[in-house]
Amino acid sequence: MANLTLSIDDDVLKKARMRATSEDTSVNAVVRHYLEGYAGAQEDRRRAVQTILQLARTSDASSEGRRWTRDEIYEERLKR
Repeated sequence: MANLTLSIDDDVLKKARMRATSEDTSVNAVVRHYLEGYAGAQEDRRRAVQTILQLARTSDASSEGRRWTRDEIYEERLKR
């Protein structure tokens, strides 16, 4: 695991430490968790798009050429 040095305003760090303590964690853990999500976010989106495209290719659903207007979609949504 690598070490990382950050420059953070003293007041911001103090508030972050207080909040982390109240959440029974540390600033280090919060930053690590954030960076893990940040680093994986693009890959997560790519996988989600691939899943949706695969589902669309294999789906038996069909609109049978029907096209809806924006108003029809909105009205249908209100019925639910």
